[in-house]
Order: sequence, then structure tokens, then C-alpha cells
Amino acid sequence: MEPRSLAGRRDDAGTRAGSGDTPPPAGFVAALESLASLRVRPEIVLERIPAPQRLAPFAHALGARVTELDGDEEVEVAAARFIVLHDPAGHEAWAGTTRCVGYVSASTDEHMVDDAMFSEVAWSWLTEALAGCGAAAHALGGTVTRTASTRFGDLAGPEHSVDVEIRASWTAEDTALDRHLDAWLEVLANAAGLPPPGVAMLGPSGPVADGN
Repeated sequence: MEPRSLAGRRDDAGTRAGSGDTPPPAGFVAALESLASLRVRPEIVLERIPAPQRLAPFAHALGARVTELDGDEEVEVAAARFIVLHDPAGHEAWAGTTRCVGYVSASTDEHMVDDAMFSEVAWSWLTEALAGCGAAAHALGGTVTRTASTRFGDLAGPEHSVDVEIRASWTAEDTALDRHLDAWLEVLANAAGLPPPGVAMLGPSGPVADGN
């Protein structure tokens, strides 16, 4: 399958501009054009989602998911959100004008919950991805949360499961947000257990629906 891109899509379902007839600033427009140029690996479905309403004068949001086949059903194994907040006047807490906010949730190996270093490793996925993608950023912060569950009785699903959630935000230092999104999708891929791009997994794997 070929990588997919949001380039060429003209709807604004995932973008919220300022009130009234205020045109979006050039920096915000350039950032969105950069996002649209990113080619996404075929295992990840990327789509626009509603942007938050009151966090910044301008906002844009994307959702991503990774699925696999479980028998005849397609099951979601990981999901992510990537939100861009832009305030042309600047924001003191951000130390800049553009803030990236990311969220990843995934099911993972139940033995991971006992690994004391797992949270540090998961956080390094982001710091290393930002550096590797050349995404200039500062004021980075976030959390890694692991949750172990045991099902009893007739409740459907595996007896034991572990979920990981990664939440992060950082200030972008330029409008090349394709690099920032690329880094966050790399975090999603790691959380979902995907192999490096171009490397096939052994055993069956389910197709991913094309959301374009």
C-alpha cells in the first residue's frame, strides 16, 4: 500500500478559526499546509476531527488509528490525537505562538506494566522522534500512564490487559509542523508495536481502510 496524505483535501472539519471574519494568520496557514504535505505510513489511518473550541484563537485537530484483524473483525489497537493551537499574540505559558498537543492510547504487552523503566522508554519515543524528525521544539511536558485490568465472569475480552496512555504538549519553533506530526505518529507506531517503515511483520496482519 502507498503512504497516504491529507494534501488536496479542502474541507475544514478539523480546523477552527477565530471569531467573526478574522482571517487566519499566515503562520497558521503555513503550518496547516505543512501538515497536509506529510505522507503517512499505510498502517495508520489519519483524518480530521473537530478542533477544541476555547483553548486558542485558532486550532486544528487530527485523529489517527491503527487496527488489526481479529478473526473477521477489525480491532483498534492504538489511537492518537494531534492538536495544533495557535495564538498570534503569543502565550506566556507556551513561550511562543504555536502549541502542539498529543494523546496516544494503546493496548500493550501485559508484562510491560511490571517494567519499572517502561514509562521512561515510552517518553523517550517522543524525545527521540522529535529530534530524529528535525522538529524544533521547547517547553516539552507530559505524562505516561499504564493501566492493568483483569476481567472476571462473562465480561468479553482478554482476561488480562494493559493499556498505555501518553499525553504531551510542546511549543513548535517554526511552521514545519509536518515534522512534529511525523514524530507523534512515530510514537503511535511504537505504542501499537508496528515495525520500522518498510519492514514487514511475520504472520498475518489486517489491511487498514483508506480513510481518504
